[in-house]
Amino acid sequence: MPAQAQEMIIGEEVIEPGIQLVFEGAPKDDVTPHDQNLAEDKTDVHLEVLTTWATDESMDVPEGVTRGGFVAYLHFFATITNEATGDTETVSLIPHVTLGDAMHYARNVSLPGEPTDPYTVTFDVRPPEETELAFHKSWRDAHGTPLFEAQSFTFEGLDFEEIAAATRR
Repeated sequence: MPAQAQEMIIGEEVIEPGIQLVFEGAPKDDVTPHDQNLAEDKTDVHLEVLTTWATDESMDVPEGVTRGGFVAYLHFFATITNEATGDTETVSLIPHVTLGDAMHYARNVSLPGEPTDPYTVTFDVRPPEETELAFHKSWRDAHGTPLFEAQSFTFEGLDFEEIAAATRR
């Protein structure tokens, strides 16, 4: 019987203008709609990115945002590379909601190899498209547009064995 496990923190970053990103590997889960999500029995890892306005009071955030509040309309892609074989898999992370993490971006993933292999994951984050988010003059004057510049974050030597063996029950 697989063990229960908590999410594995892969890394944390803060991007301007004060958006906190927490990259996680989580146990597989049953996610609907089923025709748009990999079935739980075909999933090794549930990749997640928690995106909130920075909670650390020492970090600047835009006036009027709620610290810890979800940042919507972002676009995430994860490229998982098996360090032993060089095989890769790229997936988009889409908005999800669950008890505990509430709103986040995620995707059930089948690893390109064995869970015991070492992995590199590169997360690409892109701002909302021009037609997805409108900017008031006050925001443009203070922060400009787009919301932020596209960025990538790479994490190497990841061990997903324990997360892949875990369940949420």
